[in-house]
Amino acid sequence: MGWHTIEVETQTEAVDAVSNILMEAGAEGVQIEDAADVDNFEPNDATVFVDWDKVKHRENGALVIGFFPVGLHLPEKTLEITNKVQKLNDFGLDAMPGTVSSNIVLDQDWETEWQKYYHPVRVTRQLTIVPKWEKYIPKDVMEKLIILNPGLAFGTGTHPTTKLMLQALEMIVRGNEKVLDIGTGSGVLSIAAKQLGVGEVLATDIDEVAVRSAQTNLDLNPVAKDVVVIASDLLKDVPKREKYDLIVANMLTEVLLPLIPNVEEYLRPGSKFLLSGIYFDKIKVIQEQLINANFIIDEIMQIGDWYGVIAHLKITGE
Repeated sequence: MGWHTIEVETQTEAVDAVSNILMEAGAEGVQIEDAADVDNFEPNDATVFVDWDKVKHRENGALVIGFFPVGLHLPEKTLEITNKVQKLNDFGLDAMPGTVSSNIVLDQDWETEWQKYYHPVRVTRQLTIVPKWEKYIPKDVMEKLIILNPGLAFGTGTHPTTKLMLQALEMIVRGNEKVLDIGTGSGVLSIAAKQLGVGEVLATDIDEVAVRSAQTNLDLNPVAKDVVVIASDLLKDVPKREKYDLIVANMLTEVLLPLIPNVEEYLRPGSKFLLSGIYFDKIKVIQEQLINANFIIDEIMQIGDWYGVIAHLKITGE
């Protein structure tokens, strides 16, 4: 058995959005080749799983490859994806050239061959991301493992926005916090939060397909056995009576902007809001939206062209 691949030529800032388009179109996994990953890579501050010395990598732009089961009607699916990619420009994302092409590959080209480039990487002081097929023993008592299948979904620790969120979690978690993870993707942030000692976690994503993908990764991590994942368009199906100590959201600015004004009713005064997925040209508008929504910005974090923000809901008198 082989796979149909649909490949999209795009830019770094549109990688997450294009990945989402491919997954929603039925891709069983995505592969990302992004020149920015090489630019952001530092040998003694590993931001990714990948051994770049062994990988033929891009010099500019990004290529996002979706893997689809054989039997797909390629012309129709390619046209559908092309139309959605072109519309990303309407949201202020540079998705150009947006060229979409298709191909056929053998099982071994994706299911086994690509795995040799992925290795356990300690992404923060305490957290190490481990591909599910690797046998890995923690190097010290502080090291906590996050077991993931990198082929299942985006947001698996390979992107600067995910690392920013993991760093922020490690900075602020004190223990037993009640957490809401909006747009959980691979589930990596929920797993990390549980490893750091939070209490209840509710994770959401857009549909049942995304929920199943996240649940598969959660099941690889016993510490996350009590994380609840639901299908919800942002906050739509999250009970409004619930109050959280911490909300995390790693998603595109175009999704964060309408989300921010609605987060307040789910937080207690002083509760934290972590957000990332913010490209360098969008950080100011995010700051303004947070301030207008009754938040105090505690810290702004940066890796390359990507930003993350730690904020808290205003306490009376602030």
